[in-house]
Amino acid sequence: MKVVTYLSDENKELERTKEENTGYIRMKKFKFIMLLFCVIFLTAGITTAAFALGDKKAVNVNNRPEFDKLYQAYDDIKANYYQNVKSQTLIDGAINGMVESLNDPFSDYMTKSEASQFHDTISSSFEGIGAEVQEKDGYIVVIAPIKGSPAEKAGLKPNDKILAVNGKNIQGMSANQAILLIRGKKGTKVTLTIQRAGAKDQSKLTITRDTIPVQTVYPEMLKNGVAKIQITTFSDGTYKELQKAIDQMKKKGMKSLIIDVRQNPGGLLDQAIKIANLFVPEGKTILQVEDRNGKIQKYVAEDGTKIKVPTVVLIDGGSASASEILAGALHESAGIPLVGVKSYGKGTVQTAIDFKDGSNLKYTVQKWLTPNGEWIHKKGIQPQYKVNLPDYANLPVIDANTTLKRSSVSSAVKAAEQMLKALGYHPGKVDGYFDAQTEEAVKAFQADEKLKVTGVLKGDTTNKLIAKVSELITKNDTQLKKAESVVKKEK
Repeated sequence: MKVVTYLSDENKELERTKEENTGYIRMKKFKFIMLLFCVIFLTAGITTAAFALGDKKAVNVNNRPEFDKLYQAYDDIKANYYQNVKSQTLIDGAINGMVESLNDPFSDYMTKSEASQFHDTISSSFEGIGAEVQEKDGYIVVIAPIKGSPAEKAGLKPNDKILAVNGKNIQGMSANQAILLIRGKKGTKVTLTIQRAGAKDQSKLTITRDTIPVQTVYPEMLKNGVAKIQITTFSDGTYKELQKAIDQMKKKGMKSLIIDVRQNPGGLLDQAIKIANLFVPEGKTILQVEDRNGKIQKYVAEDGTKIKVPTVVLIDGGSASASEILAGALHESAGIPLVGVKSYGKGTVQTAIDFKDGSNLKYTVQKWLTPNGEWIHKKGIQPQYKVNLPDYANLPVIDANTTLKRSSVSSAVKAAEQMLKALGYHPGKVDGYFDAQTEEAVKAFQADEKLKVTGVLKGDTTNKLIAKVSELITKNDTQLKKAESVVKKEK
């Protein structure tokens, strides 16, 4: 049996392996990419050194009376069930039941076949739709889409519930099971049934899988020497990417800095610690970890290069895990303001065990705390300056494969009317009814975008409409504008 301590459920991560009967401990790197394209970033972990694993003592099950009922149930089912049942099926079910009883979305069990399929898909390519999900209250919920991914382009948002995949109901499935259905090869399509947070209506969204961008840092020089650097995830090379980005911005005259971790679902903690170390003064706490007995270990900033220009951090509901560790460290230990809306709230650490038969068990072992000792799990981090995006940034998704035309009535029509209105067109009453005014607004939009003028919303017209609204959100980024204002005051 192999025991693995997770730093993160994303990209390359360090693992501690303990081979039983030898006591041999070794360190290695391995890829564990869990997005909806093949990657899902659900765990913010801690460096392996924090979790030295003691020797595992063999359990003598013959002297464990608490297992008597389990053995009796197993024997009775094997002997009397009306169909033959494989022993492994019952064993997998028993372990899965124990994990489910924890009621922890970050603890999971994969059977040999599930683990094999999962790892085969992971190691093959960076392809899929590009979003992070988790199981929450029986639903598969989006934490964040990846920048530039098909999921982002299609309009998938944090807190969207995925109810079905290609018509298959996935309620009650684990995140791993859902991911195996959602991801796939580049060029193939997957249809998701989506319910937006706070909405009653459902909508279908067909997404074409693609290669997911591997770049994680995006620098941009704004006005008056204000540099904005977006970090989309904490991957193996993110720290080095950030160093290069900072050097680029310095050459362009950087006088102040905005770190944007909105929609960043987390990743490798060692990268978050290295980045935090650029801003947190030596000796100050970056984060703390606490075990089940209340024992706390602190991680403090070390000496080294420090970024001393005025800085602000942007966060939102898609900022999770390692993003929250970075935001908490910079705010509490370096006095850096946070702008945006409340972060996601992921404050636990997981360990995984790979069994000899190829199955895998992952479960929560610790929680992490901010420098001030706050546990932000399920609460998130509140920004110092709360700023919402415009209402049209949270509109329901529209499936480009659905035909919306004269006399159509649906929530998708209402969303289209709201989009058209936000772009300056006049669709008439925003009520979900595709009337003559809506048709004329669509025609005007098609003419302006040099599309075939039909008055029908489908395919290229729908995709272009979504793209233009996305551009409008970027142009009217109220959170970024507030961050620019705040960082100027910090000088």
